[in-house]
Amino acid sequence: MTTADNFIKLVKHPYKFKLFMLAKLPSAFFCGVRVKDLDAQKAIVIVPYKWLSQNPFKSTYFACLAMAAEMSTGLLGLMYIHQRKPAVSMLVISLQANYFKKATGITTFICEDGEAIAAIIEAAIASGEGKSIVAKSVGTDEAGSVIAEFFITWSFKSKAS
Repeated sequence: MTTADNFIKLVKHPYKFKLFMLAKLPSAFFCGVRVKDLDAQKAIVIVPYKWLSQNPFKSTYFACLAMAAEMSTGLLGLMYIHQRKPAVSMLVISLQANYFKKATGITTFICEDGEAIAAIIEAAIASGEGKSIVAKSVGTDEAGSVIAEFFITWSFKSKAS
């Protein structure tokens, strides 16, 4: 079993990842951000419209949408750096978002950049230099209409052994 497979198993565990979110990402946990699916190529994350994620305009607060979008891209990076030797650090260095429609129900964010993220991590390890990638996450409502799209730039760098 690869380290990516181990990470997927951890994320899909009924309690372990929820406890991780409660401890390390409490805002996302309490706003209802949840991982719906994760594999080598894509991550699917949802965020509901509810009391803790609302804004005064009766829709999901933009920051809650950003948390879900960031998680959909970040999970793919975390998966490919999980238990790597040498260790690899990752950091968001830029975020750009476009909003198209009010989010008034469950918004599903999908990032399908797993292959590209894996490749940039390998390039960062091989070169010993920081490498960055723009990952795209698209959020849709239950009817399939696009709510928002996010472009999150991640930087990956191999840590000194």
